[in-house]
Amino acid sequence: MRLKIFFIIFLTILFIVLASCKRNQISGENFVLLTTNFGDIKIKLSDSTPLHRDNFLCLVKLGYYDNIPFHRVINNFMIQAGDVSTKPSFPGSDTISKYTLPPEIVSSLFHKKGAIAAARLGNDINPEIRSSGTQFYIVQGTVLNDEEINNAESQINSSINQLLFLRLLKQISDSARKGDIHLSDSEIHEKAALLMYEKLTGLTGYKIPDVQRAVYKTIGGVPRLDQTYTVFGEVVEGLDIVDKIASLETDQNNRPLSDIKILHASIVKK
Repeated sequence: MRLKIFFIIFLTILFIVLASCKRNQISGENFVLLTTNFGDIKIKLSDSTPLHRDNFLCLVKLGYYDNIPFHRVINNFMIQAGDVSTKPSFPGSDTISKYTLPPEIVSSLFHKKGAIAAARLGNDINPEIRSSGTQFYIVQGTVLNDEEINNAESQINSSINQLLFLRLLKQISDSARKGDIHLSDSEIHEKAALLMYEKLTGLTGYKIPDVQRAVYKTIGGVPRLDQTYTVFGEVVEGLDIVDKIASLETDQNNRPLSDIKILHASIVKK
């Protein structure tokens, strides 16, 4: 109980400080250096995603990422950090569902190797695809062929359609409740299915642009996450460090057996 109260206080303070930080204009400070015990990773944040950019910079200024581990590592996929509960000094609750940002999906920002993106909860409980305000991942991925990219394209469209259906379910349910109309689950699903059919009729679905397909076939990445997770930057130096971290042996929860931390995060010049 005391731990829960402490965590609520922590989040309240975090929100207040972040709000104050965001009110101060951030200009020309789009590069961040992550100093890890494996080496340095330099990232550039995108001006096309200002909410995520400014939020990340504020957290860096606060020292939030100092001494925080990469708690989830999957080789040929990504490395993830930013959960305050993984800090030795703060054995609290996971922040992924407590502090979120609205998505900033930009078509030109995609999951190529080295991309920085915001973690989030799954579609089923997060149909608005809101981003974790603190947790991020760096894409490692693999080089793909045309068939694999086509399969990823199908996965993207399946995810988009699932999100649309879940949102329609919520809209119909909320509308019925506000109108004091009783609808069974089957009636809600039937209405949502009809609306889905109307919305999807004549649509061809999302297509991965040729220029991005070329990157996935040469540099690599994880295209199946495009359009449903917010990419807000990229690694400009230290991809070899990302590879080293991604290759670490992990436990059944994908946490590295050897401790790998962001010792310090700092805003740097180009």
